[in-house]
Amino acid sequence: MVIIGLATFALPWVSILAKKAGISYAVFYLLAGILLYSLFPDILPIPLPDDNGEEIVHLTELVVIISLMGVGIRIDQPFSFKKWASPLRLVFIAMLLCIAFAAAFGYFVLDLDIATAILLGACLAPTDPVLASDVQVGPPNEQNKSSTKFVLTSEAGLNDGMAFPFTWLAVTVGIIASGGDASLEEWFFYHFLYQIIGGIAIGYAFGKAAGYLVFNFFGKNEILKNLEGFLAISLTLLIYGITELLHAYGFIAVFVCAITFRHSEKEHEYHNSLHSFTDQIEQMFIAVLLLLLGGAVALGILEPLNWKMVVFALLFILLIRPVFAYISLTGSTLKPRQKLVSSFFGIRGMGSLFYLSFGLNEIAFDSEDELWAIVTFCIGCSILIHGLTATTAINYLKEKQDGW
Repeated sequence: MVIIGLATFALPWVSILAKKAGISYAVFYLLAGILLYSLFPDILPIPLPDDNGEEIVHLTELVVIISLMGVGIRIDQPFSFKKWASPLRLVFIAMLLCIAFAAAFGYFVLDLDIATAILLGACLAPTDPVLASDVQVGPPNEQNKSSTKFVLTSEAGLNDGMAFPFTWLAVTVGIIASGGDASLEEWFFYHFLYQIIGGIAIGYAFGKAAGYLVFNFFGKNEILKNLEGFLAISLTLLIYGITELLHAYGFIAVFVCAITFRHSEKEHEYHNSLHSFTDQIEQMFIAVLLLLLGGAVALGILEPLNWKMVVFALLFILLIRPVFAYISLTGSTLKPRQKLVSSFFGIRGMGSLFYLSFGLNEIAFDSEDELWAIVTFCIGCSILIHGLTATTAINYLKEKQDGW
């Protein structure tokens, strides 16, 4: 409790320090976690995944859905295939290519079985909406709009749900390989088509209903002025829970609901309260989870790492994601510098931890320790590399007036 209180209490000052230094505050918290657990390994809760599988699933699940609600509320651009062409390209071209590469590398080079290799690709596919705040759009209706930030923000919101079918693909292949009752046909029609379409439909319906209640019904009765920002968290939990009970993808539903709700009354000042509250709650969770991630590193989660895994992680972050993303943006309206920045900042984070822990909780995979080592190393590299360069890159675009 002391560590949690200290981590969250220090957050405003750490954020100010990080902003002045031009790096992400996530770097400070990750390093602080490594230091704390190196100094006091025996008195702090053990964050290793061996005995904490379900806890990791639910903690990362919670922070991701809160982040998705916050991301949706921040986006000023209403959805259309034309206006959202660039992020859609990143999701349906770049992300799929990244999954294919990671799975192929895992199978042919890292000697993982096919199900484990697919799970590796699914875990590392999504750009994280949690740790990508430094390259995302600001509060609702901000004055200086950035095309690059919009692309990165909307991509992070979209692909965290779209990676889910491929986690289920890994689970399905693993069940088939073990002689269990599963089929690729069932995966396609249920885990791919139904759960995606269901998530979109439920999220849209709830977004419309919530928008009417808040801005029409409550607004006319002057109740809106008494509502606080916690409505965003309530709506997040409600829509996510109902969607999961109906066996559709809650991540997709939360993001679609947030976008729909936001554009029910786009200019309303109440969105700022919602954004402020979700942002604070999200950062509190991130601070604690980063300390635990640093603790896992200090306590040896990276021990199974070998040189092939290190090469894969660096290759994936520094070359594969940027190249595939840049290729997918060919023909878009973005300028070359915007494409470079949008392609480079494919930040990996809590979403990857969720998908990995979720998959491992469904069935037993081979090489589980190796998977944790690879994914954790990728996230750590992403936090350091992207955290040290994000502010500089965005400021460079702003100076060049190339993304603004």
